[in-house]
Amino acid sequence: MKTKKIISTVILVVVAVVVVTLIVIGVFLDRIVKRAVEVYGPQMTQTSVTVDSVHLSLLTGSAKVKGLMVGNPKEYKSPEAITAGTIAVGVDPLSVFSQKIVIHSIRLESPEVTFEGGLAGNNLSQLLDNVNSSDKSSGTLSTNTVAQPASAKKFEVDDLLITGAKVEVLITGVQGQQTISLPDIHLTDLGKGGDGITATDLATRVLNALTSATVEAVAQTATNFGKNAATLKQAGQDAGKQILSNTVNGFLNGK
Repeated sequence: MKTKKIISTVILVVVAVVVVTLIVIGVFLDRIVKRAVEVYGPQMTQTSVTVDSVHLSLLTGSAKVKGLMVGNPKEYKSPEAITAGTIAVGVDPLSVFSQKIVIHSIRLESPEVTFEGGLAGNNLSQLLDNVNSSDKSSGTLSTNTVAQPASAKKFEVDDLLITGAKVEVLITGVQGQQTISLPDIHLTDLGKGGDGITATDLATRVLNALTSATVEAVAQTATNFGKNAATLKQAGQDAGKQILSNTVNGFLNGK
């Protein structure tokens, strides 16, 4: 009986130590992930990227990113291109320490998007071009900060949902603005199988989907922007087709 009690006590102590260790690691990971987003993100988008806080629980495999803000390219007047109050993430806890991080789900609730410019050339398309150019110019991004190890990580995202998105539309040369709603954007099986995809590849696919959905939505409501509606609508349709074509080509080429 005494031996059994000793074994039980040892097991409880070990479990307690493991739990405390995971909590401590989680606290440090929160800071590391936040720092990585704010250093690695701007290298991809060539704009400011900030988050208010990151909370990762290794015990439950859940994470929350609060207050994400992606700035606009400098040639645009609006300060932000994309903001999201809360992003909920479900992750495989053990994969955090491996070269391929497996994310079961990402859910963006009610993000706010600013569309500024023309339908054939705008801030969202410029962000996408920035991400693509940063990938081509360097292959993989590097940094001398704590974010450097993250650049070697690959990712798998099983399910990504952007729901309740609102777009503030500011058309160059047209007075006034309008807020429109986007349909849900649902992406699945990103990087599934093999080594996964890089952070840049993941950002490109999400921005492709968001930009395409926004351009199509703006094109459908272009008649509300006055005398130039027909020209704007045609430009939007052409831009939407080009973005969709780029997306398809990216998948075919393994990006």
